[in-house]
Amino acid sequence: MTVNRLIKRLDGDERVDLLRASREADVVPYFRVMQSATAPIVRVEGQDRIMLGSNNYLGLADHPDITAAARKALDTFGSAITGSRLLNGTMDIHLELENEIREWHGTEDAMVFTTGYQANLGTIAAVVGKGDVIVVDSAAHASIRDGSSLSGATVRKFAHNDMSDLETQLQAPVVGDGAVLVIVDGLYSMEGDLAPLGEVTALCRKYGAALMVDEAHSLGIYGESLTGAAELFGTAGDTDIRMASLSKSPSSTGGFIAGSHDLMDSLRIHARAFLFTTSGVPAAVGASLASVKLIRSEEGRQRARRVLENAETLRSGLAAEGLDVAGRSPIPGGDSASPIVSLHVGDDLLAISLWKTLFDKGVFTSAALHPAVPRSGALLRLCVMATHSDEQLRTAIQIIAESFAELPA
Repeated sequence: MTVNRLIKRLDGDERVDLLRASREADVVPYFRVMQSATAPIVRVEGQDRIMLGSNNYLGLADHPDITAAARKALDTFGSAITGSRLLNGTMDIHLELENEIREWHGTEDAMVFTTGYQANLGTIAAVVGKGDVIVVDSAAHASIRDGSSLSGATVRKFAHNDMSDLETQLQAPVVGDGAVLVIVDGLYSMEGDLAPLGEVTALCRKYGAALMVDEAHSLGIYGESLTGAAELFGTAGDTDIRMASLSKSPSSTGGFIAGSHDLMDSLRIHARAFLFTTSGVPAAVGASLASVKLIRSEEGRQRARRVLENAETLRSGLAAEGLDVAGRSPIPGGDSASPIVSLHVGDDLLAISLWKTLFDKGVFTSAALHPAVPRSGALLRLCVMATHSDEQLRTAIQIIAESFAELPA
């Protein structure tokens, strides 16, 4: 009998075996089941827990205006539009959302994708190709790395936030008339640190490279208009491709690109992740539109201030307990914490043990293990919301400090 090598290979995957063993021991930190809306307190597998593992930075996931907009879109368009944006999948609320984003970012045009992952995948693969060069931060999101691989361009990584290494990569020769695209995150999702966009932008200008900034985690938090890190650093006008997700601060699903008419029309023709996927469900598009409008309001500005205040509370509280938390990022005129507060643990097994202890004590966090982080770089990723109370954060700090002290030396 001929051996089915593919299926046989699946049976011998060590990482799958580890997942199964961890699941049987009830220590796996992934695929836990939520039973209520994402809020400061969430019902998780039968117990109320302080939620420090969500990207719901502005606390909009259960906002009545957002849920009402989702419900209205559901009532108007039904459960799904059942087609790609190219065919029957473009709704009037898509156009309203894109216009709102365009005005918000001060760009010529904007374009909404079904997911943030697809926004990166489709855009990168559409704008660069064989003969071009992509220079990307080594800590860039997986969707950026995947889009870079799919493009067929030569990919050069530079050490995380290392401007000397970035310049070295930009100095390397490019074959023929190939273009160069630099891609960075505005705010990195593991360490919670900001890209030094002033320096990045200056190097791009010096070497004639285009710049793409992924604002997935910085949208709604930084900048005078809350469009993200590029605005905070005063480099938005020099950013050729501005990307953000609608699933973090806006608390929906989707992603968008903001930029020139030429860029958007090119994507409408060439971005396969846009052309050949079904449009986002109406409820998500309706919620995104309401979220963007709210973020642009005074309430949005108040929530942005509050989430950074809560970030300071959590980070300073953990540091005062002697815990190793990520540092603050330099910004124009000073420095800043971010809503992502990474607690360094080091060893994967210790990180899993700490995660489970916190989970059992009523604090939900996110564990980042190799290969999501470097070897011996395991951490717990703690995220605050604008809607966390001081009491909730103080309680979490106490539980985390006590649990960390219980870890074996």
